[in-house]
Amino acid sequence: MEEKREFLCGVVEGFYGRPWSMEQRKVLFQWMEKWGLNTYLYGPKDDLKHRLLWREVYSQEEEAQLKTLVSESESRGLRFVYALSPGQDIVFSSSCDIGLLKRKLKQVADLGCQAFAILFDDIDHSLCQADSETFSSFAHAQVTVTNEIFRFLGEPSVFLFCPTEYCGSLCSPNVAKSPYLLTVGEDLLPGISVIWTGNKVISRELSADSLEEVQMVLQRPPLVWDNLHANDYDSRRVFLGPFKGRAPGLRKHLRGLLLNPNCEFEANYIPLHSLGAWHRAGHQKDAEGQYCPDEALSAALKDWMVELNQTLHPGRQDRPVELKPSVAKSKSKTAGSADNHSATRGSQLKSLSHATQGQGSPSEAPTKPALGTTPDRGGQDTGMALYGEEGDLIADRKTKPPSAEEDRREGKGKKDESQEGGEKVKERPPSRNGPGNGIQVKTQGKVSCGSKTPLTESEVRLLMGLYYLPHEHGAPAQRLLQDLAWLKANSHCVSTNGKKGQSQKVEEWRQRAEQFQAACEDIARLHSSVVNSVNRAFLYDLYPYVWDLRNTTLVAKAFVSWLDGRVLNDGCPAGSWRNCFHWCGTTMGADLLGVESEPWVFKGGLAGEVQMLLPVGTNSELFSHPPPLFPTSRLYNIRPFQLKDKVELYRMVRQLHMKTLGIPDAALTHPDLMGDRFLGAFLALCPEYSFVLEDELGVCGCALGILDVRSFAKRCQATWLPAMRDKYPSRTHGVAASQEVLQLYQDEQSGYPDSLLYHFPSQLRLDALPELVDCSVTRSLLTTLFSALKANGSQGVFCEVLPTDHTRLEFLTKLGFLEILRGEARPREGLVLGRLL
Repeated sequence: MEEKREFLCGVVEGFYGRPWSMEQRKVLFQWMEKWGLNTYLYGPKDDLKHRLLWREVYSQEEEAQLKTLVSESESRGLRFVYALSPGQDIVFSSSCDIGLLKRKLKQVADLGCQAFAILFDDIDHSLCQADSETFSSFAHAQVTVTNEIFRFLGEPSVFLFCPTEYCGSLCSPNVAKSPYLLTVGEDLLPGISVIWTGNKVISRELSADSLEEVQMVLQRPPLVWDNLHANDYDSRRVFLGPFKGRAPGLRKHLRGLLLNPNCEFEANYIPLHSLGAWHRAGHQKDAEGQYCPDEALSAALKDWMVELNQTLHPGRQDRPVELKPSVAKSKSKTAGSADNHSATRGSQLKSLSHATQGQGSPSEAPTKPALGTTPDRGGQDTGMALYGEEGDLIADRKTKPPSAEEDRREGKGKKDESQEGGEKVKERPPSRNGPGNGIQVKTQGKVSCGSKTPLTESEVRLLMGLYYLPHEHGAPAQRLLQDLAWLKANSHCVSTNGKKGQSQKVEEWRQRAEQFQAACEDIARLHSSVVNSVNRAFLYDLYPYVWDLRNTTLVAKAFVSWLDGRVLNDGCPAGSWRNCFHWCGTTMGADLLGVESEPWVFKGGLAGEVQMLLPVGTNSELFSHPPPLFPTSRLYNIRPFQLKDKVELYRMVRQLHMKTLGIPDAALTHPDLMGDRFLGAFLALCPEYSFVLEDELGVCGCALGILDVRSFAKRCQATWLPAMRDKYPSRTHGVAASQEVLQLYQDEQSGYPDSLLYHFPSQLRLDALPELVDCSVTRSLLTTLFSALKANGSQGVFCEVLPTDHTRLEFLTKLGFLEILRGEARPREGLVLGRLL
């Protein structure tokens, strides 16, 4: 009889984070019917009436929508399993709680649901006083209540129980000797199936031997709740690779397998398509040889290309929803702790019942939107804004609704975080691209920004290779990491004080650097293509991940360019880059710990591993920031300063600062005066720590650094200031402004106490045009400078800011700067902010 039961294979909506919308679930049911899957389990952790408020019954409106969902699944030939998670606060010995549990499940049963699940996962492994006096153990309490509910519902053919020890790593002392599992296997009624995730919460592979062991202990074949593609534990990762690591022949040891996929609905096409292929292969006589992940991937990719090139709105809505720009003040928030595999994405959660807004745990205060509705979000192609805090954008990659940004938006000068690093100008010039300026774009026939175009198969393959599986990178990601690790390990070959006569090694280094930089450029173009894609539902869900990786590789690419001829050899006392790391390599981050760890042990995925190969990689605040409310497909580039940039930088800084200093145009009798005053010494005496930000129009920002302020000040006194006095003699420039500006510059380079310079030996200057739509590029620009300074031995950096410049103060504070010296401690007014590297 056991062998004749249908193998349950399908999807469990059981992640932490905003549940899917009703529209998305209907699309899911269409996919499942098409691909031969048969079971859908409803159990989103952040549906409040599923978990936190499990005692509350659904309202009439919620009932109607839930009934529609049950009917829709049945019309597609799917089994709808309703799950409830009462474990956080249920009193097992309370007749009142048991009565409320029965009432809730009976309400759902009356709506037509015939399959149920009781979940006791991710809860405290203890009993209250009353329960301790009634039950012999935690397992005994759970099993007793589950058996009673099972009988109350008429012993349905599908009834699932999720134990608290639901994987091998949670069993004490192990699977075979766990008193908890032994009690479950002995006392749980035989008609109830037990959920299991494998050796780990997120198992790389499932083996027949391990499943046989579990089957013996539980005295029944387990049902696998497969977290292979779950990404709710890391806001920087999404998994687009195929279903893998589970041989079709394993089904003889299982009651079923349900995949708990990505929070982002649109990211699940390939995982679910390939799961269907795996399920169909299990029907074959020679099941072991019928399923090939690579072949399943190719088939899924072919079908996905059709889906991707459809015009779909965010959340699979019939039409876009208009949104007014958000006026909420942004705040930063850190993602969950590394050991919390149940970390939520904390966002505007809209569930089957209630929603939590911007909370890291379902236990926070709820709000009450309509049942099953999609979060408020815009879908217009001209841009959309988001209600909520900036921190929510960091913690929840699903809550930022991106859309393409037309070039005309660049000229509107909207205030954004991109203004935080630079001074304001009245308007942007029509064109900034002088001779040789601007990014050389390889468009391959596509418009570089602003137009909606279909994604190509090569772009989608690249995307999938960058976001493959939790324990395995795709080929593009592997090459990227291998090249960066090799370039780091061999950077002494191109160091400014390295040994000569290694021309072959230098040439190899430069070829690898060129290969790495080309890969980074591919990622930048992929980012632009995603923003311009016709499928806005896809853009909505995947953009934040591509944006994050684009930013990280933007820094890495610039840093690799900087290494050639600028990094100091490790043998030099000042050189410290190699000492900045405890490890680096070409394998997955979790593997470096020496054991098969859960994927959340090493956060960030590919972007996180690239980040950790940079000198400032441990400073997460430099890399974790929210995507812009109005994404732009404009291509940005960060690179070391070149002599040809001087004219454009001088023009930019002159425009930025003339009004700031209150100097009229007529007073500037020499066009270089402002450039020399603010940038000249940096570019002349330490050009190796100068970086330029450019877009398709040309230069739009710069970050300049001084490695050692003490030696720099001496060189200024000896060479730079005398040269400037000759360039601006008072008899020629009779206006006092020239000499006044030079005097101000001289004052700036004096008066820093030794106690400050001991901890913060380096200084920086940042200038950027204020109308940059992407708020991240100025951060990336500064992060590149920090990497260069730290690579050559700096342990801290400072800058001076006027107390009235609140925008810049806020920007630097978010990057970890603290006030270390006030104006009253120096002759000049101003705050000195610093941060350690």
